[in-house]
Amino acid sequence: MSAKPKLTRNTPEEEAAIQRGIATDPDTYEVPAEEFKKMKRLGQRGRPRMSSPKELVSIRYDAQVIEAFRAMGDGWQTKMNAALVEWLREHQSA
Repeated sequence: MSAKPKLTRNTPEEEAAIQRGIATDPDTYEVPAEEFKKMKRLGQRGRPRMSSPKELVSIRYDAQVIEAFRAMGDGWQTKMNAALVEWLREHQSA
């Protein structure tokens, strides 16, 4: 039976010593609230939005189709999508 390790909190004296160390550290800088309010984000976080985002669907394929694409290695789903797009291009004009 493994006991969960207990979280040991700092005593007020230890916490005060830590805060004094932070205050005297020349590499730290606490931004004042007024200055923080003036700051602006530099840009959007995460991946840029796609012009035509992909749609999540649930679909069933024959096992041999999935095995063949998975055998291509990483990116097999992207390759499968490309194969379907190519098929559409070839058959839409017909």
